[in-house]
Amino acid sequence: MATVQDENPFTGPIGREYEMLRLICPNAAPLAGKLADHLATAQPGALLMGFEIGCGTGVSTLPLLAKNAGLHLLAIDSSAKMLAQARENLGEWIDAGRVEFVEADALEALRAQGDASFDVVASNYATHNFRDDYRSGVIAETYRVLKPGGLFLNGDRFALDDRAAHLALTQSMLRHWFKTFASISRHDLLEDWVVHLYSDESPEHIMYFSPALTLLREAGFAPEVIYREGVDTLVAATKPAPR
Repeated sequence: MATVQDENPFTGPIGREYEMLRLICPNAAPLAGKLADHLATAQPGALLMGFEIGCGTGVSTLPLLAKNAGLHLLAIDSSAKMLAQARENLGEWIDAGRVEFVEADALEALRAQGDASFDVVASNYATHNFRDDYRSGVIAETYRVLKPGGLFLNGDRFALDDRAAHLALTQSMLRHWFKTFASISRHDLLEDWVVHLYSDESPEHIMYFSPALTLLREAGFAPEVIYREGVDTLVAATKPAPR
């Protein structure tokens, strides 16, 4: 969920106890389900080769596989701790040959794939962690590795274009975090999540909604917003097929 360019916050306490995400970001798991549902609707019953960016502990990997019987996934993440949890959580899917988990940097892993190799590239709460320049490279490589007509499904935190509204929403979220972690006496994890949030919100990282869609269009995609509630958003971007 991070890159070789930065210290990976998910190799520490956050990665070891990533299940805490359900407390501080309750939309994460439902958004993963919406991502999987959209793929099932867009490609019902199809045999699909998929690539997952930043699979983490398998929060989005599981619904993708469960709701799309013809999908085979190459799921990558740069955190060994999170991948160990994913392999434990999805052991039966590994045994069935439906998913391969690989520790790798997202951009390097994409660059290692051939042109038009995948029917779908999926990501859930990963690309907002990337710096702008790195994110642009990931989008370009995603377009390259997709087959014509392929889908890039990205469920993530897309910052509000209205800076004042986004700040107010972030402040409200932080208040929720403080109350949540105080109620379970885990101020140690609160510190790590707040530090991580500062990185996400920094000028070189923050992924504003409209510029993010523009980046997809400039890469060649036709993006469609499937769901948006606050910052939590699902975008389905299609690589156009030749006419």
